[in-house]
Amino acid sequence: MNTSSKTIIISNRLPVKITEENGEYKLSPSEGGLATGLGAVYKKGNNIWIGWPGIEVPKERQVEVTLKLAAYNLIPVFLTADEINFYYEGFSNEILWPVFHYLVTYAKFDEQYWEYYKSVNEKFRDVALNSLNKGDTVWIHDYQLLLLPCLIRTEEPYVTIGFFQHIPFPSFEIFRLIPWRKELIAGMLGADLLGFHTFNDVSYFLSSASRLSSSNLSDNVLNYKNRQIVVEAFPMGIDSENFDSLTRTEKVTKYVSSFKNSLKDLKTILTIDRLDYSKGILQRLQTFELLLDQHPEYIGKLALYMIVVPSRDTVPKYKELKDQIDQLVGNINARFRTINWVPIHYFYRSFSVEFLSAIYSTADICLVTPMRDGMNLVSKEYVASRTNDDGVLILSEMAGASKELNDALIVNPNNMGDVMEAIIKAINMPLDEQVTRMKSMRAIVSKFNVYRWVKNFMDKLTEVKALQASLLTKHAVAAVRAKIADDYVNAKERYIFLDYDGTLVGFDSDIDKAAPDEELYSILEQLTLNPLNRVIIVSGRKYQTLQNWFGHMKLDMIAEHGAWQKYQDSDWKPLPLLTDKWKHEVRTVLDTYTDRTPGSFIEEKSYSLVWHYRKVEEGLGELRANEIINHLGVFIADKGLQMMPGNKVIEFKNIEVNKGKAVQNWLYDNHPDFILALGDDHTDEDIFKTLSPEAYTIKVGSNISAARYYLKDYHEVRDLLKELIQ
Repeated sequence: MNTSSKTIIISNRLPVKITEENGEYKLSPSEGGLATGLGAVYKKGNNIWIGWPGIEVPKERQVEVTLKLAAYNLIPVFLTADEINFYYEGFSNEILWPVFHYLVTYAKFDEQYWEYYKSVNEKFRDVALNSLNKGDTVWIHDYQLLLLPCLIRTEEPYVTIGFFQHIPFPSFEIFRLIPWRKELIAGMLGADLLGFHTFNDVSYFLSSASRLSSSNLSDNVLNYKNRQIVVEAFPMGIDSENFDSLTRTEKVTKYVSSFKNSLKDLKTILTIDRLDYSKGILQRLQTFELLLDQHPEYIGKLALYMIVVPSRDTVPKYKELKDQIDQLVGNINARFRTINWVPIHYFYRSFSVEFLSAIYSTADICLVTPMRDGMNLVSKEYVASRTNDDGVLILSEMAGASKELNDALIVNPNNMGDVMEAIIKAINMPLDEQVTRMKSMRAIVSKFNVYRWVKNFMDKLTEVKALQASLLTKHAVAAVRAKIADDYVNAKERYIFLDYDGTLVGFDSDIDKAAPDEELYSILEQLTLNPLNRVIIVSGRKYQTLQNWFGHMKLDMIAEHGAWQKYQDSDWKPLPLLTDKWKHEVRTVLDTYTDRTPGSFIEEKSYSLVWHYRKVEEGLGELRANEIINHLGVFIADKGLQMMPGNKVIEFKNIEVNKGKAVQNWLYDNHPDFILALGDDHTDEDIFKTLSPEAYTIKVGSNISAARYYLKDYHEVRDLLKELIQ
């Protein structure tokens, strides 16, 4: 295989149809939007597309099919009938599809489905790894492969992975109903860039990811396992030029003239959907019936052309839906038809792209009213086919396309009266208004076509990788730690500043339980035994707590962010001229918020107050913290105090109290040739900023800092300190 870097596209299905004729397999290209858009990618150079070929291929013929597909840069993942049944029809379409489309009552949470979903995702991983070289980019598509990004990342930690979801992502309250929600989020977080159709989907995903994983959220970036994962909206487009030019082909022109002859003066409404309960087909028929009922003046003047593309009609829920559609169409036609007029022309079949082009370009109105849809490309195909700039698009606000095509008549599909009024407005819309609206939509569909969608996603993926690389250089990896250890050994005088919570120990929801353990005492003991070392604990803790834990050791200590200070052989001393007169007023306000926020509590120190919310329900604590910041902002500024939001805390203290100033105090008139400072909180940023550029400043738990380097957690901190004392 060519070793130059390539792009590997992975989706459930390959972009070809395979049929067996007289014992021979025949391939024909797929006409789907994804196949069209990504054709420019996978057909180039040594790029490839991995996916299921769409039929079960017997073992003895798999080599033959693999060779046929290889000619088109395609690599198959062969699946058994059971795998298709449980992974695809089962987990993907009986759990993820209904839940993601808000039809939770249709979901069947079956443990066996989950086991197959995992094993098939692993099968895709194995095929991908066989083709993966260093420097390759992987682009995974859709809800059938949510576990795949992490499965590949685990084996190849530095590979570039993009993931795009083509269906909606639900709100956290809906998503959390899935028993395997944490595993699904962890799977998706294997990607570097996650794409959705709309900003709503992005915000719903970010909400779920930040609640169901250890990731920290900053705008649309998740910091997770030391990587930055960007989540962004990329509304998918179509090949608009193709739909535009199709209208001028001979075949389409013939269809158009035949349609026009048969339609005469009828106004036509077009709907095209795959058979699915998320598409709102029954509700649309009921609306059309309501229109004919309440506005009999349209009888004989209006025709609904309804194309339903067959899909999964052997599955009970879908068969039931088809039966209901058949029955409702029959009832409406029987009730309203006249000798020479039928209200609904219903087709349960798929048509050629030329036939669709002709019907798109002749229908006066296109009615697209899904109950929930990721994007819905029918709306864009209709717009692209309107080369005369006329016609009206009625579009559900629940479809992703409504966020772009806002010159359509936007409706709530649950409100039949609203949709009916929109149809009447469309029937009577003056031509000049149609043209104004359609021109605007055509410009959008043309500009944001499928090729731009591919380019935007791939460009952003490159950008995310560059962002990660720039931050990776800060991680105190083995080479950096070796340099620190080398400078430590060669130094004559060393100052080591250590924060406590989150730096030397992990966090505990009970602040009194995060006491030092034997390993930590041993590390500090060995550091302080070396006469060249001066070890200073710099903490926000009360001085009594630090005295209790470390008073027996040869340590210097700075407590309450600098309000109290103690040299090894002396007593604790407060900063001079500090006042605590302000505490009563702040405490009164904090008490009211604590009473309204279960799990929160106030910690009082000599010259500061701390409002803790680490035990509060996720989201509520952050909301209350913002309310407190807004409430007390002006008071704090007037009194010359400082408000410090931290890790699940807000601290109020005198402005003179500052870890950076305290550290400067320690260094006054001292010029050590080795300084190491470690901290995890933004209060430690004051230390990092105050120290000289040569000092080794290390942020714990985050790489967004003024520090030169970062470590992941307190375990890595202890490992570093152990390396120094060896």
